[in-house]
Amino acid sequence: MALNVAVQMDPIESISIKGDTTFALMLEGQARGHRLAYYTPDSMAMRDGQVFAQVAPVEVRDVEGDHFTLGEFERRALTGFDAILMRQDPPFDMHYISATHLLEHIHPKTLVVNDPVHVRNAPEKLFVTTFPDLMPPTLITRDRGEIEAFRAEFGDIVMKPLYGHGGGAVFRLTREDLNFGSLYDMFAVTFREPWVVQRFLPEVKDGDKRILLVDGEFAGAVNRVPAADDLRSNMVRGGAARATDLTPREREICERIGPSLKERGFLLVGIDVIGGNLTEINVTSPTGIRAVQNLGGPNAAGMVWDRIEDKRAAA
Repeated sequence: MALNVAVQMDPIESISIKGDTTFALMLEGQARGHRLAYYTPDSMAMRDGQVFAQVAPVEVRDVEGDHFTLGEFERRALTGFDAILMRQDPPFDMHYISATHLLEHIHPKTLVVNDPVHVRNAPEKLFVTTFPDLMPPTLITRDRGEIEAFRAEFGDIVMKPLYGHGGGAVFRLTREDLNFGSLYDMFAVTFREPWVVQRFLPEVKDGDKRILLVDGEFAGAVNRVPAADDLRSNMVRGGAARATDLTPREREICERIGPSLKERGFLLVGIDVIGGNLTEINVTSPTGIRAVQNLGGPNAAGMVWDRIEDKRAAA
């Protein structure tokens, strides 16, 4: 059954197709005969309860520098699609949250992947705290006294913005680091929301594992190893992708969180694990599909489309 699918994403001309998960999903959907359309969240509008966007049909091809062809844009009701992939990248800010409110009006009649209500209620660095026994010691606050007490207890810590993404503004502070006061002041001025403070995990030097789950089931993994001179393993920050298998602890983590992901309608999730510690559950625009497949892993994009097709067939 060919589906009409719209992809809500960042400007398609700006993506790097080599590692872009949204592009991988589009390639797979097109190969299955689904009709793809494209729009950006800036073009969305709601009038009298109906949600519209400026939408164009799109064809994609795996050719760097020539990866798409767009048809004519036209104003279309999003209820006219069988499914919508909500794939714009964070930041998870009011612009992002507003898009979830609009899409809530059409889901589940039009299947939105991932469920916009639960995406709104599950920011990466907060949703993960549902499973505190799987995490490293973690504090969420902007109170200096709380941070100082946490630092006194653990010595070596990491500070990062609660709604940060892509490894931006992630800092390690050792017990004797004299930069703490300046860093606190900078965070206080820059971020209005609380921050995440965690015990530093020295195992990060061996990699920060991105594990993909589709409808709550394991769908592939890649180990992201940071550069020798950087704390962050995100591939956009210079991390190197390495093939990997799951440890027994990582399988336990997947089994523990899988039912909660499925219950919330999260068809595609990327979790981050360092040294057997769950650090993030990424539900907004999780990445990793192309890296996993390039290293000989499963076709997670195919698994996502299998679930979408099953859900539409049952609707």
